[in-house]
Amino acid sequence: MFRNLTLFQLPAAAVPTHAELVEALDGHRLRPPGPLELASQGFVSPYGRNQDVLGHGLGRHSLVAFGAESRLLPAQVVNDTLSEKLDRLEAERGRRPGGKERQRIKDEVLTELMPRAFIKPSRTLAWLDHGRGWLVVDSASRKAAEAVVHGLREALGSFPATPVAAQASARLILTGWLTGDGLPEDIVLGDECELRDPGDDGAIVRCRRQDLAAEEVREHVNAGKQVVQLAIAYDGRLQCVLAEDLTVRKLRFEDVVTEQLGDVAGEDAIAELDARFALMTGELTRLFERMEALFDLG
Repeated sequence: MFRNLTLFQLPAAAVPTHAELVEALDGHRLRPPGPLELASQGFVSPYGRNQDVLGHGLGRHSLVAFGAESRLLPAQVVNDTLSEKLDRLEAERGRRPGGKERQRIKDEVLTELMPRAFIKPSRTLAWLDHGRGWLVVDSASRKAAEAVVHGLREALGSFPATPVAAQASARLILTGWLTGDGLPEDIVLGDECELRDPGDDGAIVRCRRQDLAAEEVREHVNAGKQVVQLAIAYDGRLQCVLAEDLTVRKLRFEDVVTEQLGDVAGEDAIAELDARFALMTGELTRLFERMEALFDLG
C-alpha cells in the first residue's frame, strides 16, 4: 500500500501499454555503482530482491519500482583523511598545499575512499493507470517523484508526464473546507493542518492533534492565513493529508477497506501483492475521480 502520493498525468496517446512499458524498462535495470560512482539508478522488480520481472500488471494498471544504490561517504571521513594528507605534506615541505593542489588531493582522497564506502539501496514504487493516464509515485518528495519520471522518460524515449494541476485554487478550496464553507458531504476534517500567510515571508502555523473546528484555528484564517495542507477522511474509507499541490501524504486505509484482504498475507508473495495492488488501485481511483471534480483538474 502506498503511503504518499505525487500525481502526474499523461495525454492518452502517450500512455504505453503494459507490455511496452516492461520491455522498455528491461534496458534500464539498476546496476551497482562503478568504483568511482557515488550512485546509480535504474528499475528493479516490484516483487522484491532476486526477481527479474520489472512490472506487475493488473487490468489497466501497472506497478513498477525505481531503484537506486548510493555510496555512503560521510563528509567527516573525507575531511579527516584529507587533513591527514595535508598535515603530512606540510611536515615534509614546510608549507601547506593551497588552492588547486588541495583540490587535486581531495579528488585523490575521494577516489581512494569510494570503493570502500558502504552502499545504501532504496526503491520507489510507481503505479501507471493506462486507461486514465495517471502516474502515481509513492513519495511526497517532488524531487524523488521527478527522478522516477525522468527514469521512465529515458527508458521509453518519450514520456510527457506533467504534475497534476488544479484549475481552481486548491489553497482557497482547502481554506473554505476548514471554515466549513462548501465542505463536501463525503469529506470529514481530520486533526492536522498547516496555514500560511500569503506574503513571501509570512507566518506559518502547523496544527497537529488539534480540533480543527476550534475557534483558535479559525482565528488564524480570520487573520488572513490560508490552508496549504489539510488532514481529511474520505467517504469513511481512507484518511490522508492533502496539500495545495494535490500531493497526498500519510495515506491510511480504514479497517473497512483493509479487512477485504482477509488472509491473503498467508499466501505467496505475488498473490499478496496482486491483492493489495487491486485493492489500492480501486480505492485510489475513486479518490482521484473525486479530486478531479472538486479541484477541476487539468
